[in-house]
This record gives sequence, C-alpha cells and structure tokens, in this order.
Amino acid sequence: MQPLQFLVPIDALEGVKPILPVVLVGLVLVNFLTRAIQHRRHHKQAESGDDDEEISRWLPHTATTLGLVLVSFLFMIVEPHGGMVMSVLALSVFVSDFFEYESRRVEARSKSKSLGRPTTAIGSAVFALLYASYQGFFYLVEPLWNTIV
Repeated sequence: MQPLQFLVPIDALEGVKPILPVVLVGLVLVNFLTRAIQHRRHHKQAESGDDDEEISRWLPHTATTLGLVLVSFLFMIVEPHGGMVMSVLALSVFVSDFFEYESRRVEARSKSKSLGRPTTAIGSAVFALLYASYQGFFYLVEPLWNTIV
C-alpha cells in the first residue's frame, strides 16, 4: 500500500480521463472570452481614473486561468506525457497573464501610452488551445494518422 494513495483518487480520475482534454479545450476558450472582457474593463477603468489604482483583476478571468492550471495538473496524473506538456502551456498562460496585468498598470500610469493588447498572453493561450485540441480531438484524425504513420 502506498502512503499517499488516498490523497488523490486515481480511480475516480481514470473515470473522467476521456473528458479531461475536452474540459481543457473549453477552459481555454472561456479564458479567451474572459480575457477579451477583462481587456475592455481595463480600458474603461483606465479612462475613468487618473492612476493605475483603477485597474483591477477580474475574478472570472483569474478563475478560468487557475482552473486551466489545476485541470492540466489532473490531466498530468492520468496522462503523464500529454499532461506535462499541457501543464507547461497552462503555466505559461498563467505567468503571461500576471505580467500582462502588470504592464496594463504601467501603461495606465503613463498617460502618453494607450493600453495595448495582451499579445503575449494571447499567444500562449493559442498554443495551449492548439495542444488541448490535439489531445481532445485526436480521435477525429486518428484513422488518417495511422494510415500515414
């Protein structure tokens, strides 16, 4: 008996293993939507305030980013290789979101610049979406893939 076998219910995770990649695709898509809404909110907050104190994080966007990281960690338990790659991509989305928020605050502080788009976070989220789609929908191209390879 392993000492930590009751900490993570692996049998329960095996039951949801087929839907975890699809959940990751959904979380990345919702993250894109909340990112767009948060960017609009940052523009409104920057116009209404004189300093960067008005710029604030939006809780739904933070929740989708953290959910993406946590579900990718769960995916790493049931699918070690694909989960590791997805976890690295999800963590890159998380880190780039953190730095994009800080750069929006700097841009709001200097009134000579307008608020830019979160291009780094969008780029890392695109890679996360591509890989999550590959993991989640590989069964659609698997027959063609197996004939070629």
